[in-house]
Amino acid sequence: MDSSPNPGVTVVLGSQWGDEGKGKLVDILAYEADVCARCAGGNNAGHTIVVGKGEEKKKFDFHLLPSGLMNPKCTAFIGSGVVVHVPSLFAELENLEKKGLPCESRLFVSDRAHLVFDFHQIVDGLKEVELGGSSIGTTRKGIGPAYSSKASRSGLRVHHLYDPEVFAAKFRTLVEGRIKRYGHFEYDTEAEIERYKVYAERLRPHITDGVNFLQVALAEKKRVLVEGANALMLDLDYGTYPFVTSSSTAIGGVCTGLGIPPKKIGKTIGVVKAYTTRVGGGPFPTEQLNATGEMMQEVGAEYGTTTGRRRRCGWLDLVVLKYSHSINGYDTLNLTKLDVLDGLKEIEVAVAYELNGKEIPGFPADLDLLAQVTVKYVTLPGWNTDISNITSWDALPETCKAYVEFIEKFVGVPVEWIGVGPARESMITKTLP
Repeated sequence: MDSSPNPGVTVVLGSQWGDEGKGKLVDILAYEADVCARCAGGNNAGHTIVVGKGEEKKKFDFHLLPSGLMNPKCTAFIGSGVVVHVPSLFAELENLEKKGLPCESRLFVSDRAHLVFDFHQIVDGLKEVELGGSSIGTTRKGIGPAYSSKASRSGLRVHHLYDPEVFAAKFRTLVEGRIKRYGHFEYDTEAEIERYKVYAERLRPHITDGVNFLQVALAEKKRVLVEGANALMLDLDYGTYPFVTSSSTAIGGVCTGLGIPPKKIGKTIGVVKAYTTRVGGGPFPTEQLNATGEMMQEVGAEYGTTTGRRRRCGWLDLVVLKYSHSINGYDTLNLTKLDVLDGLKEIEVAVAYELNGKEIPGFPADLDLLAQVTVKYVTLPGWNTDISNITSWDALPETCKAYVEFIEKFVGVPVEWIGVGPARESMITKTLP
């Protein structure tokens, strides 16, 4: 992060379909941050932090909580744009504390954040069944239904917990509305209301006026790090709709989800995997349903932190990355999992889409068109050697450096960090031009 007296806000965003390894960079940058904030999404996100190697290796899984909590001096903040499933929040806190990471005293939640309830999760599953063969492939964590409640102005926010009568009345109405829509499902509304009275008291020390919290932090020249959830291609407006999440995962979601003006953002970092993965349904132009794709899955351990689902894998898609940069305006990139490509003699990189023999500009909104495109590739030589123990840019094989430089030149953004393994220590810092 910028070491100037008032660095403002540093933002880390996913540039593809998520699972790029944002948590690892956030973990590193958080040691120079005072506040680490989440601005959107819920516990459908998943970041794994790996500390140490061999027998000393420990894994910390984050879903709803900002992974900046790995820094014992960093305060975590869950912003107004996040949807919060309170039972999962406390379960995650307890799991981290059992692993020796005390963090409950360092967590604050915006009073404007919306709540996810168990019935939202039930409805999430019913909705997927209703869609049948056209299902989105959600995590079934209730995120979409919670954002639907929010958008229809019938949702419940954190501050509603502290007016028990209002909360109970609104909650009953909300559940009744979902039952009318989806038919009867088993759910004890009154027991849930009682349960949330207990949750409200446990949550009370963590609740804050989210807007004021960050405004004060910035006025005091605190260093704020924003941890994006999901990624640009899952954005509700700019992703592969409808195979997207239900929030703004782009740079705009940082401002709306945290209540900070754009001018406060000092640096935006795009995290990009050295190949491409996605989960759930939807077109995937560079997907490799072959031995190469299987290799990426196995070597890259491409299984979801939140769901355990196997991720679909394919070649790096620079059409996607350039489109992502056009919206988010990355200052630098973090290229992750470069070591997964170690065993390849040749590497394909997507540089354009063609339709009916003509190159199309940008990234199409129409998924029917996207499903028909022919991908134009450039073939680059691989390095066919283990880079996982390399600690400097200069020590990387020349063909490996050429791969990184090709990405930089095509997208027009310098690569500042390169991940060559899962551990915190396996990150090469590249000097910027």
